[in-house]
Amino acid sequence: MNMIANLNRDITPEGPDYETVRQVIELITEDYRDQPSLEAIAARLNQSPTQLQKTFTRWAGLSPKAFLQAVTLDHAKRLLRQENMPLLETSIEVGLSGPSRLHDLFVTHEAMSPGEWKARGGGLTIRYAFHQSPFGVALVMVTDRGLAGLAFSDLGDEAACLEDMSCRWPNAEYVEDRQATAPYCERIFDPGEWSVEQPLRVVLIGTDFQVRVWESLLKIPFGKAVTYSDIANDIGSPKAMRAVGAAVGANPISFVVPCHRAVGKSGALTGYHWGLTRKRAMLGWEAGQA
Repeated sequence: MNMIANLNRDITPEGPDYETVRQVIELITEDYRDQPSLEAIAARLNQSPTQLQKTFTRWAGLSPKAFLQAVTLDHAKRLLRQENMPLLETSIEVGLSGPSRLHDLFVTHEAMSPGEWKARGGGLTIRYAFHQSPFGVALVMVTDRGLAGLAFSDLGDEAACLEDMSCRWPNAEYVEDRQATAPYCERIFDPGEWSVEQPLRVVLIGTDFQVRVWESLLKIPFGKAVTYSDIANDIGSPKAMRAVGAAVGANPISFVVPCHRAVGKSGALTGYHWGLTRKRAMLGWEAGQA
């Protein structure tokens, strides 16, 4: 596709904070049985423990020790046990993430009609650009009806990321437009901009089943987690866990539609389209905001 070949390479690079966080997550994932100390991790990264402490406090609002605890299996299990009743049985105000969640990105959404979905983007103009985010390079895609896509890439892999997303709606017209996408990026990644009075507009482009799964994901509060079976039960298809998993994996609006909060029944962090390291980073970052 021409837009891939002509992709603007003048992209703001990943922030150094996320690069450090990414390396730390990979180190502790490799050595999780040994529970490496702050000093050992800092030495591996050629940093001082003080430098590492400052980086994590700035990026996540957590100490390295607290962050490491937030990305462990035990933490995921605690998230699953925090509710006395099935999490997704709580009443959710139509169109909003939930009225009582103080630390959440409020979203109002609409779904495209089946006819629009079958057109595979035909007649749709999608404006896109790459931006810096707390989780590396973010691809933001918007339409006149709201945010349609949010994906993540490592530096140098932007073209593959754009192709991955554009193949979902191959008949759409794509226009690189940083001015159109920047306001969305600022609101998504700045908790100070999250407001129930001004919810983020999102448009869900998928099959009826996928949309029902994504709407269920929108019910998961900030700082919580649910299992795939919880989601299957919530949409009234308790035996469709495999299909639910596929729909979660196909979610085109990562982070905003929080598929990273879906975990295995044991609490294990299962696959994530943009990489398990990034999923761990998101859960750790959210722990620092909550």
